[in-house]
Amino acid sequence: MAGGALYIGLDVGTQSTKAVVYEADSQEVVGRGSVGYSLISDRPGQAEQQPSIWIEACKDSIADALAAAGKNGSSVADRVKAVAVSGQQHGMVALDEHLAVIRPAKLWCDVESADEAAELSSLYGVTLVPSFTATKLLWLKRREPESWARLAHVLLPHDYINWWLTGRLCMEASDASGTGLLDTSARGWDQGRVEQLDAKLASCLPELIGPQEVVGTLRPEVAAQLGLGLGVQVAPGGGDNAMSALGAGAVREGSWVLSLGTSGTLFGPSNKAVLDPTGTVCPFCDATGVWLPLLCTLNCAAVAEEVRHSFGLSQQAITAAAANEPTGCSGVTMLPYLVGERTPNWPQATGAVLGLRPGLMRPGLLYRAAMEGATFGLLAGMQRMQHFGVAATELLVVGGGSRNKLWRHIVADAFQLPLRFPAEPEAAALGAALQAAAVHTGTPVAEYVLAHPPPMEAEVLQPAHQTAPAYREAFERHQHWGACLYGGAAADL
Repeated sequence: MAGGALYIGLDVGTQSTKAVVYEADSQEVVGRGSVGYSLISDRPGQAEQQPSIWIEACKDSIADALAAAGKNGSSVADRVKAVAVSGQQHGMVALDEHLAVIRPAKLWCDVESADEAAELSSLYGVTLVPSFTATKLLWLKRREPESWARLAHVLLPHDYINWWLTGRLCMEASDASGTGLLDTSARGWDQGRVEQLDAKLASCLPELIGPQEVVGTLRPEVAAQLGLGLGVQVAPGGGDNAMSALGAGAVREGSWVLSLGTSGTLFGPSNKAVLDPTGTVCPFCDATGVWLPLLCTLNCAAVAEEVRHSFGLSQQAITAAAANEPTGCSGVTMLPYLVGERTPNWPQATGAVLGLRPGLMRPGLLYRAAMEGATFGLLAGMQRMQHFGVAATELLVVGGGSRNKLWRHIVADAFQLPLRFPAEPEAAALGAALQAAAVHTGTPVAEYVLAHPPPMEAEVLQPAHQTAPAYREAFERHQHWGACLYGGAAADL
């Protein structure tokens, strides 16, 4: 193994923390580590974690990744030049004046602040879902006044790790834009929203730094715990979606990332801010200095898995059956809202299968209908983005669903766009490592990623244009049924 510079990327997620060691000269990930953990969920809607578990997970995953990088038993720690952190967005880390954690962090998937979200949406004139940090802060003020009284600093999960690494309290725009308190266009705090929530917050929010700034270097005690040198830099890091964009190579307009995970996401860089008052398109910033409009649906690959489990079939068997079903599923439409839906904002919606006739209750048909229904939800979001002048020329498809060859074809044909497939499964951690390398070398982040492109599968899947009319008809049927059952919101997408 050559002796070039190494960079560590961390992804502090909801269920685990992943670490990768990236070698700049070979442009390869040479070591990986991962540590899992659980949620605190003692009551309906609650999803919390103690921030201390992230720190321990960072230590252990870095140790494992470094050990894997030094496969021959040699130490590689002295070659590490910089670290960056990707983090789960929206999570509320509340600290007191002594920088002690006041209470467990409320995570993005915690929905206990639904009432506060409705209140702030009315107050701000834009739709905020309970994920956003602002709603959790109002929840804290209303439900835990003693904790609110102690509040002196507000951080997001990756900012908390940056503080642990360097001792500096700061935040950058990609993650800050998920708080609901950022002026996205200006990339600065929206003082009007802050004052409307509570004037106290003005002194609790950290300074904002740019995407090329160095947060600091490792604190001596942390460097010792990690076995790294004192001069190791810490780059700004960012929200997991912004870091995933870097790790998938989506750093220029037209390249969008589509994730077919438990939930579905669609996002890509834009040279202008997209400010959607309906909240359908999240007004996020990216990690290079531009913007990252994003759409998120709650129901995606998990719906297809629900169908598969119900019939007790292997993924291979049910996919083969679904491949024999026609585009549009013979008129059957699945509205895949098994856990409500965020986009459209139908939290009380349920799943539905419509258009059934005798002989159509087939496992393959229902499995395909689940994949088509989840795809159409994301396609509706793309059309909403196009309303604001943002358009894709290709899709970089990631997530568990992207491994299904049939689903790949469904996405390509429904969107009528070519698909490429990033090969690195830990895109957010890789994106963080690429940012660390860019900041350490003084290279603009987007420029560095273009010069060091993430690995891709060889396949580039082109859409079958002859299927476009059938998918258009099925999509319109999907939108019609959604509007009929749950209101007119789908038509507004």
